[in-house]
Amino acid sequence: MDTQHLGEGPITEAALLAGGTQNILLKFTRSGRAYVLRRPPPVLRANSNETMRREARMLAALKGTNVPHPGLIAACPDETILGAAFYLMEPVDGYAPTTGLPEPFLSSPELRHQMGLSLVDGIAALGAQDYLALGLEGLGKVDNYLERQVGRWKAQLESYADTPEWDGRKDLPGVNRIGEWLESHRPQSFQPGIIHGDYHLGNVMYLFDAPRLAAIVDWELTTIGDPLLDLGWLLATWPDTADKSSAGTVAVQPWEGFPSADELVAHYAKQTTRDLSGIHWYGVLACYKLGIILEGTYARACAGKAPKATGDDLHRRTIWLLERALRWIS
Repeated sequence: MDTQHLGEGPITEAALLAGGTQNILLKFTRSGRAYVLRRPPPVLRANSNETMRREARMLAALKGTNVPHPGLIAACPDETILGAAFYLMEPVDGYAPTTGLPEPFLSSPELRHQMGLSLVDGIAALGAQDYLALGLEGLGKVDNYLERQVGRWKAQLESYADTPEWDGRKDLPGVNRIGEWLESHRPQSFQPGIIHGDYHLGNVMYLFDAPRLAAIVDWELTTIGDPLLDLGWLLATWPDTADKSSAGTVAVQPWEGFPSADELVAHYAKQTTRDLSGIHWYGVLACYKLGIILEGTYARACAGKAPKATGDDLHRRTIWLLERALRWIS
């Protein structure tokens, strides 16, 4: 911070922030200015440092755009300073809706409806950015992006068999059928753009005084690909009153007033030139991909490398997501 001219003297008021199960968020003050430090966990994963560098690159590129995001202050790709790459960002003046709604949003279905539409505005703005003009060429592999999806995640699922204790495959309904359906119904083309990669109500913050996004957070899966996958991800995690269980969804309480999935798609359509006729496919792909990702934690839990309760919960969510995908393709 000294070399970046970011204040003088000691760091004070340091406190861990909740949110995110993998990376560390630490808020502190120096010379009267508040900062948030984001870094990987103490035990690094194979891609931890690269993830931090990608996140910082994306936040730097989004400066000055209409995409709500935490402002990047400075990044340190050098792993020797803290033992890992890290960056500093501006604190977000907002709240996480999944931890509880403040008034007046708690009492107003109309405001909650606007909150849901604002969620779509975030990815519509992100997908509309010219990633080349923002200097993000090479952040992701655009060639054959859609063609690579099923094979990539099928291989991920099969890799869990390397964990002898994993017994989950017997519980995963129709996972092969879903993969086959995705391959045979894949869109023929797409318009490349920025993807957040894990877009849902748990990864955004809202303003305290308006039903609008304050920031999209947790950019660790960001890449260049087909932005319609972000909309599909939102649909895959969106509560559906037709479902008897909300086990696999990301919701806030109370839910009354939030838009339906069809309303989300219609609102996105007003803000894009992309072809949404195949959005159903992206929702199924999101269920498939997210379910397989969550199953990885269950496999680690079976081997004693993650908390059993967490693993069991995510395994249940994987089953729910695959069952939802099967309903959608039927």
